[in-house]
Amino acid sequence: MDDPYDQYPEDTDRRRFVKGVVGAGALTGVVAPAASMIDSLTAPPGAGGGPTDYMGIEKTGGPAPRGMPQIPLEYDDEGNLKGIWPEVEMQQVGGQTVPIAEMELGGKLYSTTWYQYCGSQNNPAIEPDADLDNTIRYTANPAYDWQSNQVEAGDPVRAEHFSDYDGWGNVIGESGIGKPAKVTWRSTELEPRDRIPVQLIRSPLIEEAAKDDEWLEASTVDGFIAIHNQCTHFCCVPGYKDPGQTDAMAYGAGDSIYCQCHQSVYDPFTIIEQDFIALPRSD
Repeated sequence: MDDPYDQYPEDTDRRRFVKGVVGAGALTGVVAPAASMIDSLTAPPGAGGGPTDYMGIEKTGGPAPRGMPQIPLEYDDEGNLKGIWPEVEMQQVGGQTVPIAEMELGGKLYSTTWYQYCGSQNNPAIEPDADLDNTIRYTANPAYDWQSNQVEAGDPVRAEHFSDYDGWGNVIGESGIGKPAKVTWRSTELEPRDRIPVQLIRSPLIEEAAKDDEWLEASTVDGFIAIHNQCTHFCCVPGYKDPGQTDAMAYGAGDSIYCQCHQSVYDPFTIIEQDFIALPRSD
């Protein structure tokens, strides 16, 4: 099975969770687009684009303009980990009736527009009304030895696979803060180019923070957190404690999600509200 993580080469001891809003105009390195440009991005035939608030991990270094969005999680009836996908409603947008998938979750408006960047707005997996499998499944050719040795590509993720999450470690960064896996969501049955890369981590830090954080309580389970793993800079696929990323430690990213292509760094243990201009879906 081809793996979306093979497209590109593949972690700050930060221990805080921040509640706040990072405005698009305040993001480092972002130039506010002209009104005409915004109109061209947000009022196309396909609709579904425009200013979008989302919950994502914090970008802490490098050229990326903002953090990558979080994918809310739950268990299905069989105990498999699955991503939450909102119910679809038909709404009037720009004079057209279009499908919109959004819901209230943990005090936030969760919407599929969170993932409409880096070409994902044209991905069939991101279409609001696409009837696809929401189970979180393992990829082929993962970066982690434990994943290669214990599970197969396409297997659903289960909590028992992460029973050692509070002590797991490898050659990158500190042990015991999070056990990672390379996974996909809503796209195992699609062509390799359309598979959504997701960084999954089970962490005692997430588990503890969710006890008194409304959003994390609603969007994480048993310390599992999932990130739409496409760098907001040039859409490369980053990694968390990836032993192939030999320069992560040099950039203070041993315990962060690190993009080897252009050295952007993200803190998976700091989840903040952010905003950006979501790209519109094609007609």
